[in-house]
Amino acid sequence: MREEQPLKGRVAGAPISWGVCEVPGWGYQLPANRVLAEMAAVGLTATEFGPVGYLPTDPGPRAALLAEHGLGAAGGFVPVVLHEPGAVEAVDRALDAFGGGQPVLVLAAATGREGYDTRPELDAEGWSALLSNLDRAAARAADRGFTATLHPHVGTMVEGPDEVARVLDGSGILLCLDTGHLLIGGTDPAELARAAAARIGHVHLKDVTAAVAHKVAGHEISYTDGVCGGLYRPLGRGDVDVADVVGALAAAGYQGWYVLEQDTILDGPPRDEGPVRAVREILDYLRGLFGGQQ
Repeated sequence: MREEQPLKGRVAGAPISWGVCEVPGWGYQLPANRVLAEMAAVGLTATEFGPVGYLPTDPGPRAALLAEHGLGAAGGFVPVVLHEPGAVEAVDRALDAFGGGQPVLVLAAATGREGYDTRPELDAEGWSALLSNLDRAAARAADRGFTATLHPHVGTMVEGPDEVARVLDGSGILLCLDTGHLLIGGTDPAELARAAAARIGHVHLKDVTAAVAHKVAGHEISYTDGVCGGLYRPLGRGDVDVADVVGALAAAGYQGWYVLEQDTILDGPPRDEGPVRAVREILDYLRGLFGGQQ
């Protein structure tokens, strides 16, 4: 039987919905106090941390800042060059800032280049190192009381279906199921939720305009230009079947976070509600879809 309220108490925000991103030159970056205050104002009760250094790196002040806004910690997105030496040490440094609670470590297999517009090809030796480091990173996180996941992501070393399958077959790490990045990369997120339910440890909910996604996937436009050109849409206004994805996860017994991500690039301080309007629209959509909860 499908769970009637599969998202209840497990919806979190992310600073990327306010245009805050680790990529250099990614538009105007709003200050943390404003973003956290606006998250709380729309009814969110937890957030991911955003780029390294966006929130205080000392876990005490970080936890105090979140608590000031009534927010818990859902996770942290950490891009790491996983196919090179030093990957696990980089993960360890990132975990130093995670503090208490159980925020999820959301790894991305970074390329070593800036941004997500281009990526190299890995040879067999590189893949062996990447898969080995994924297991080592997951074990290190577990030793410290955290769950590690790998986020298939456009412009990283794990983007398309073959690469996702290679991670599932060649390592034991859990996945962050990002409905947008998977669809752009060519993976049906609902099919993945059904086929690999036991390997899903975290979820990012976003919607995608398929026509723009095809241009990004076909290298007709860059990822950055895609984001500027309407790649991401509020849930229910794009081509991702959110109900199918959440239903598949609920049927499989998934109990983790659903993080709302409406990736955007700001050209300056919003003159009106800006990102808040989009996040509020997403929450209204989810309430309508899943019985008035959030």
